[in-house]
Amino acid sequence: MTPSPSPPTIGVLALQGAFREHKRLLQTLGAQVSEVRLPQQLEGLSGLILPGGESTTIGNLMVEYGLIQAIRDFHASGGAIFGTCAGMILLARTIHGTPPQFGVQPCLDLMDITVQRNAFGRQVDSFRTSLDVSGFETPFPAVFIRAPIIEAVLPGIEVLAEHQGQIVLARSGNLLAGSFHPELTGDARIHELFLSMSRRPEQAH
Repeated sequence: MTPSPSPPTIGVLALQGAFREHKRLLQTLGAQVSEVRLPQQLEGLSGLILPGGESTTIGNLMVEYGLIQAIRDFHASGGAIFGTCAGMILLARTIHGTPPQFGVQPCLDLMDITVQRNAFGRQVDSFRTSLDVSGFETPFPAVFIRAPIIEAVLPGIEVLAEHQGQIVLARSGNLLAGSFHPELTGDARIHELFLSMSRRPEQAH
């Protein structure tokens, strides 16, 4: 019999935001999970989740702790990255809607998408909806909280879901970006998708 592949080890950026919820959901899927706050904690990981939270705060902390280039290097070496809500903003090459008083939004500049911050309004405008996601047999229960949208994509970006004509889930190679919070539901399918994206070639056997 062919042995089943060992589960990938996933890091969750744990500087601010909803990192604990991602960690718990990944653990229910059998993944090894570690919290990432420093560059050396990326070593040995197959994937990294950038959680929702406050994108400017997370970005500034990433700069302070030397994580921007470390995460770029992690991706260049084959590591998969999943950005949710604020994490999606951090993945983008172009960001619209950053308040002027915040200065330049630090970002990873990795995914060929243009993101609009807070596209669905303020905290009080948060909502739940059922999304048709490419490859899923039934709708996904998505939670949107001060959510951004993907305004534009360049060639090579696969659009996986839209809400009211706006792109809210997209993939490019082993990068995954979502406007909403899949960790706040009992549905693990998007995390399962990310785990499948996170297997490096040596883990496929």
